Amino acid sequence: MQVLYAFSGSESDDFSKDQRFLLNSIDNMYNLYLLMLSLMIEVQKRAESHLEKTTQKHLATAEEKNPNRKFVNNEVLAMLKNNEQLQAKFEANHINNWELDTEYVDVIFKELLASDIYKEYLETTTTTFNTDRNFIVDVFKEIVAPNDKLYNYLEDKHLTWLDDLPTVNTTILKLLRKVKKDSSAFHFLPKLYKDIEDKEFAIKLFKKTLLNQTALTEEISKKTTNWDSDRIASIDLMLLKMGICEIQSFPSIPTKVTINEYLEVSKEYSTPKSSVFINGILDKLVKEYQTEGKLNKIGRGLM
Repeated sequence: MQVLYAFSGSESDDFSKDQRFLLNSIDNMYNLYLLMLSLMIEVQKRAESHLEKTTQKHLATAEEKNPNRKFVNNEVLAMLKNNEQLQAKFEANHINNWELDTEYVDVIFKELLASDIYKEYLETTTTTFNTDRNFIVDVFKEIVAPNDKLYNYLEDKHLTWLDDLPTVNTTILKLLRKVKKDSSAFHFLPKLYKDIEDKEFAIKLFKKTLLNQTALTEEISKKTTNWDSDRIASIDLMLLKMGICEIQSFPSIPTKVTINEYLEVSKEYSTPKSSVFINGILDKLVKEYQTEGKLNKIGRGLM
């Protein structure tokens, strides 16, 4: 959507450069995933370093000499830190930001130390894998994901990362919630594409939407005769073009799935009323296509 929205050419223009940008942005979303995951590991290392310095203080108290190591020994963090496949992926994708930008590791670490969830975690008398996992889920959800300084940092680092961040954070939370003590080393290395068809779908939708802009615009115009075109948000027009293109050109995708998908995207990126507007247009078109026999869907229950 971002690449299509930014595209300013016509149907006859060469958009190979934009296609490369599309694929690069998808690849960079995976780098963002790795970066956020590596941040958790670096915070654990920062905590370990902090404890070592504290125990070596000249006038260390009894508590400082024998600190609570529950966080640094957290089993989920250890699983991430000792995952050789994950470490190899960090190296292959050059995920080394936190070696240079250590202040952001400190920001998260200091916020963690000041949090109630950290204090409550240290006070629990029993330690189980489930306890460790639930704590890390809370840390990521309440401290890492919503951090404003980290948000600004990511905005400066890459053009598309802010749009990708909700998806990446949701993915990490799902994986953290599902991880088990005996989970495979590849649990935290999900595939970027489900399969080759998944990648081909992204490219095909991109191309078909661009190549049929005029026809798609006409379809939208027929259903918005009572609307001032200047009042329709540009992003809503692009979402409608993509939605109509998907309904017309992808027979294996149920229309309900398509409509729900674009409603969710509109809620995230457009105006409060956009989802109602988009739902109305797409629903009218689907009914019209059904009546005219233009809805080419393959398989049972795909209308």
